[in-house]
Amino acid sequence: MAKLPTQFLVCSFFVLLALHSFSVRSQEVEDESEFDYGANSTKGPARWGEIHAEWGACSNGTMQSPIDMSNERVNIVSHLGRLKKSYKPSNATLRNRGHDMMLRWEDEAGAIEINGTEYVLHQCHWHSPSEHTINGRRYDLELHMVHESEDGKVAVIGIMYKTGRPDSFLSSLMDHLEAITDITDGERAVGVIDPRHIKFGSRKYYRYIGSLTVPPCTENVVWSIVRKVRTVTREQMRLLRVAVHDDSDTNARPLQSINNRPIQFYRPDDKEEN
Repeated sequence: MAKLPTQFLVCSFFVLLALHSFSVRSQEVEDESEFDYGANSTKGPARWGEIHAEWGACSNGTMQSPIDMSNERVNIVSHLGRLKKSYKPSNATLRNRGHDMMLRWEDEAGAIEINGTEYVLHQCHWHSPSEHTINGRRYDLELHMVHESEDGKVAVIGIMYKTGRPDSFLSSLMDHLEAITDITDGERAVGVIDPRHIKFGSRKYYRYIGSLTVPPCTENVVWSIVRKVRTVTREQMRLLRVAVHDDSDTNARPLQSINNRPIQFYRPDDKEEN
């Protein structure tokens, strides 16, 4: 009988995965000037759902992101399997969307496979401080790698960073970030960028069903948050913020209600580790 709660959580998780078959479009807004991150702003996170009818999920959704992943809520599993990545180099463009810097791959940049579905990598962007938290701790930076399947379903990989040694992937973009700093609403072709240079550093990850963290806050997004927290320098974080020109020191959405959603933590079993 003691195993029933765990079994219930596992069943609930797969029910949510089934619901995820409903097509989700990854169209985060390209022009972010219509909203901001001010706590008391009429365009702040608490009011996003009132700005446009199609942004209603930002206020009324029940599977919103980001969330806190605390140990007491997490169900440890080994059956999810490793994140199956097949990334490859591709031409990319760096764009200032208004509140974040987005790196968009223009050609085929590879994919990840989750539960038999292939999700193609489209773009990545950064939030500071981190949007998700682990046991209540918020880190200094969070990278989102946004993928989309052929039928419009979305999967996002999140990687968190704390202040420390330089991140090698960001180091490769520093010249481009500096060049775009003086251009408001700028866009810059950056040549061939290899997403394999984005380091995960761990096979362990959290998995849950959530939403986009910017309008329109579309739900049924499959989130995979890498457990290992990597490092980034203060200068790298500063340049990401300065390049945006939004006069804000943050672009992180506040934590959202979990609403009894199951959160899984993938930890390889001994056989897989070997």
